[in-house]
Amino acid sequence: MSGVVSQPLPNSWQVKKLRYLTTVLGGGTPDKSKPEFWGGDIPWVSPKDMKKSEIFQTEDCITEEGLQSSATNLVDPQAVLVVVRSGILRHSIPVAVNMVPVSLNQDMRALICGDTISPRYLARFIEGYQRELLSIWSKEGATVESLDADEMASTEIAVPPLPQQALILQFLDSELAVVDTLIEAKQKLLGLLAEKRRTLVAEAVMRGLDRSASLRPSRIDWLGDIPAHWEVERSHWLFNERDERSETGKEEMLTVSHITGVTPRSQKDVNMFEAETTAGYKLCFTGDLVINTLWAWMGAMGTAPVDGIVSPAYNVYTPGPRLLPAYVDALVRIPVFAQEVTRYSKGVWSSRLRLYPEGFFETFWPVPPIDEQEQIVARIAEERVKIDKLANATERSIGLLKERRSALIAAAVAGQIDIPEAA
Repeated sequence: MSGVVSQPLPNSWQVKKLRYLTTVLGGGTPDKSKPEFWGGDIPWVSPKDMKKSEIFQTEDCITEEGLQSSATNLVDPQAVLVVVRSGILRHSIPVAVNMVPVSLNQDMRALICGDTISPRYLARFIEGYQRELLSIWSKEGATVESLDADEMASTEIAVPPLPQQALILQFLDSELAVVDTLIEAKQKLLGLLAEKRRTLVAEAVMRGLDRSASLRPSRIDWLGDIPAHWEVERSHWLFNERDERSETGKEEMLTVSHITGVTPRSQKDVNMFEAETTAGYKLCFTGDLVINTLWAWMGAMGTAPVDGIVSPAYNVYTPGPRLLPAYVDALVRIPVFAQEVTRYSKGVWSSRLRLYPEGFFETFWPVPPIDEQEQIVARIAEERVKIDKLANATERSIGLLKERRSALIAAAVAGQIDIPEAA
């Protein structure tokens, strides 16, 4: 069966190609420059909405005029929605059933099921065999991960009689509820650990480690009260801008994000535009503060862990002797600092704000004594190890639960589990 289901199927089951089971509808995007096309009452499904197995609402909605003006289609309820173009297709195939009429963007497809297959059963089949289906459906040579429509249509699906499909779905709903509850609890734990880590760092860099130390008003809104022996200084007196350029572009390319800070691009699994030459890119050295000018408002900044080069659109600053680079990295990565630099950023829209050097140099910083900065960064590193150890163990257990979940679905939709009829 095209390498998807290799086990023998029950005698009453059929094997059919997807093209004989479904009709496919595509999508499109109304002109975003025309406000009359947007903000209506027709849900417009894009990959970002595909986080649940059932779609009731979406982040964006379009109007009837927007629907008629574009290549999108109105999809009646009970279709199987599949993401066909997205980076997430590297490892999974998002699939869901729409419970209300929806429209689609161009990265989505709707599979309209015929009389012989239940939409929920087909969605479960894709979910259970997504690893195998990815190996068949993935389009080779695409710049962004995509699914091949012809391969999808030619894939053979195991199709039990409709009453048996209903029993399988009933069985899976019951069994998966237990697994999903465990996964949800562990994901909630990951969220709590992440919050604990953020709180730990924020309290350490803004209040120090000695909870008995007397405090004084910093007179800086985002800082509030600080230890009385700390100083407060404008960044203009703490940093020097570095604008040195690479002659060859052969240095290590570094990237800056709000999630990971500054990291070598070689260590990240990214699919992004690469310039023909990186000669003329900005040099940065270990300990330099690098700020992604366009995404500073989101917290895309941090200190460089190694020497390298960054985009000419970024800004690079060298901390002076009063600040440890590790302390700088910890402070700029807390959300409240990103909020503070937003005040000094320029731009018409919040999503297009840019933090230029003249704005950055207006910010104020807490400046603990150097020995105290050393203690702060040491404590942060120590506590991070503990938190990360627990988070990694939790992530591994979530991974095992998800594998168990997929295996259970795959076995059920391949007839490998004896499911008794309801009494």
